[in-house]
Parts: sequence; C-alpha cells; structure tokens
Amino acid sequence: MTSAGSGQRQALARAFAVARHGRLWLVPTILCALVALFLTLLYMGGILDPNGNLHRLPIALVDTDQGPPLPGQQQALGAQMSRSVVASTPAGTVQWRRLSQAQMQDQLASGQVYGALVIPADFTTSVAALTTPRASARPSLTVLTNPGLGSLGSSLASQITQRAAHQASLTIGRQLTTQASSQGADATTRTLLGDPIGVTVRVGHPIGRHSGLGLSAFYFTLLLVLTGFVGGNIINSGVDAGLGYTDNEIGPWHTRRPTVPISRTQTLLLKMLMTAGITVLTTSLLMIAAITILGMDASHLPLLWIFSYCASLAVGLGVQAINAAFGGIGQVVSMFVFIALALPSSGATIPLHAVPGFYRFLALFEPMRQLSDGVRSILYFDARADAGLTRGWSMIAIGVVLALLFGFAMTLYYDRKGLHRLTARPSAQPGETA
Repeated sequence: MTSAGSGQRQALARAFAVARHGRLWLVPTILCALVALFLTLLYMGGILDPNGNLHRLPIALVDTDQGPPLPGQQQALGAQMSRSVVASTPAGTVQWRRLSQAQMQDQLASGQVYGALVIPADFTTSVAALTTPRASARPSLTVLTNPGLGSLGSSLASQITQRAAHQASLTIGRQLTTQASSQGADATTRTLLGDPIGVTVRVGHPIGRHSGLGLSAFYFTLLLVLTGFVGGNIINSGVDAGLGYTDNEIGPWHTRRPTVPISRTQTLLLKMLMTAGITVLTTSLLMIAAITILGMDASHLPLLWIFSYCASLAVGLGVQAINAAFGGIGQVVSMFVFIALALPSSGATIPLHAVPGFYRFLALFEPMRQLSDGVRSILYFDARADAGLTRGWSMIAIGVVLALLFGFAMTLYYDRKGLHRLTARPSAQPGETA
C-alpha cells in the first residue's frame, strides 16, 4: 500500500509540475476563449431582434377589387386600401409586391413571398353596403401564409400583414365615417364604419403535416451538414491512425500502427475517396431514418437522395481540404466555416430579411443557406428550380471545385517544400512540454 500510495503521489506531483508550464496552457486557452466569444456573438447576434432588423421582407399585395368608386371618390376602395397598407408599413421593412392572383399563387408556390394580402373582387361593393339595409356581413380581406418558408417567417409576415390591414381599415373608416356623418347616419352605422374591414387568415401554400411546421427542411439540411462535417473529421482521424501518423486510443486501449511512407497529396486523395464512398451509406441511412422510420413528408425521393449525397459530400470534401491545409486546428476552422457561420446565416429558422446585414452578407456564400434552399425546394415546392434548387446545385458544384483546388494546391505546395509528416522528434523529458 505504501509503495502504491507513493507512486500515486509521484504521478500527481508530475502532473502538477507539467501543468505549471505556461506554454502548455497558452494555445488551448486562447482557442477556447475565442470559440466561446465568437460563437456567442454569432448565434445570439442573429436572433435577438427580428422585428428591429426587418429589411424588405417580400409579401404579395393582390387587389382584385372590381367595384365602382363610391360617390364623390375617383378610385375604388381596393386601390385606396392598397395605398394605405403600403403607407402604414415602416419604410424599408417590407417589400410589398403588387401582383395578380395568378402571379401571387406562383410566387407562393416557389417560395418567393412569405405571405400575401388579397383584396376581394367585391370589396368596394360590400363596404358600400354597410351604409344600407342590404349589409349582411363585415367585408373581409384574406391573409395567406406560406409555412414552407418556416413557421417564424410565415408568422412574421402574417402579423405584419394583419397589422397593416387593420391600420388601413381604420384609415378608410375615418373617411367613411366623415361621409356618413355628413349624410346623417345613425351612431350604430358610424361605429360600424369606423373599422369596417375584417381579416381572414388562411394557408396560401399548404405543406404536409409531418413537415415540422416548415422546419423539416432546415433540420434535414443540418443533418446533411453535420454528417459531412463529423464524418469528414472521423475519416481524417481514422486514416491518420491507420497510416501510423497518430495514436489510436479508445478508452484504456492504445495502439500505434507502423507509419506508412505516403505524401500529403496521396493522403488527401485517400481521405477524399473514402469520404465519397462512406457518404453513400450515411446519406442512405439519414433518409431511411427520417422518411421511412420517422415518417417525414418528402417527395421526389431519387432527386432528394442525389441532392443530399452531393450536399453532404461537398461538406466532407471541404473538411478534408481544410484539415489538410491547417493541420491540428483544421477542425476548428472547418467548424466555423460549416457550422458556426453557416447556421445563423442560413435563413431557415429566422428569415434573412429579419437578421442584421452581416448575416445577409454571409448568406451569399455560406453553404447552409444554399443547401437548405435546395432541400426546401424539393420538400415543399415541388422541386422547382426557381425555389432555390438551381442555386443549391450551383453552390454544391462551386464548393466541390473549391475544396479540390484548395486542398490539393496546399498539399502539393507542402510536398514540394519538403514539409513531410515523417519527421523524427526527440522525446520530452519529465517536467518539459513538447
């Protein structure tokens, strides 16, 4: 017992002696601090004030009013309502798109607008009837939602549209009340005319019940990115261990294989080939789990599989290229490229029109936005090219090309400079750091 206790005390003493070396703490401390700081700024900075960051959220405005103008007025009430809706919205927050009924349906079906406000064909006639015994119901505008663009984005557009419609109703109501008062209308009629228009909310472009209220596309895309990211790093570590360049430790078991003389370029090629092969399995299992086992609503299954495979492969190849270029900190770099910067700029949970401009800039090239648009097009918008599928394919192709060019350019440079990985190093003495 005394000998065992003495050995434990010596081990503890040696651990504390090594821990006193500042160089051992320097790099991990700086990296952990920077990761914590930047992750917090990135994630929290994009979600705290969607309403305050609104910038040209696209919403359709459809005026189908066919009634003649009221006495003493030059335009039908539908045109007046349209002007009032636009005027009641703070400048720059909403992009009201004046569309026909057919154009509105097309843009809802392609995910180009977050919702719509429809003024009915009998709008002027039904408002005018409020001042007569023929009035049977309060005139109503229709607000259409687009849940395929995400529950938050669709809800945000619905709230904005309903609020604008109510303000426009009050504006027109003041005009009608003034006219009614001059014509001797009773108090009941004047009260009814003060806020004459109701609002009916309906789904403009329905999606399946098992679509997570429009979030299944985001989470499915997140899984594609995570399997590519995590799988790429697993392959990177596994190949290095298998070639004898790193130790292989699983719990208490430790192995070190004989080192295989192989260049950096050949190693990267091997890792990318393995990534391409293993991604076939991970993509298939992902779809089986999400669609077959869990019942996620999905159509165009062959297209969804090939898009998912290419998307996850592009991420995996990017991870291998970054790891080959940056070595030990490659995982941190790729984490920021594919996860930390990509998630808040994806526009899949909070619309890009409701986040600060920095995130809208990131969305121009960060992969999550491009991939989620493609998946969303396949799942919700009948795989329409103009719903984001074309952009998704284009960015996948660009990503693969950049990964290949960057990865092999860096490894060829290292190989030509003679920066081989087979470099003998002396063992650290007790109390020293390597």
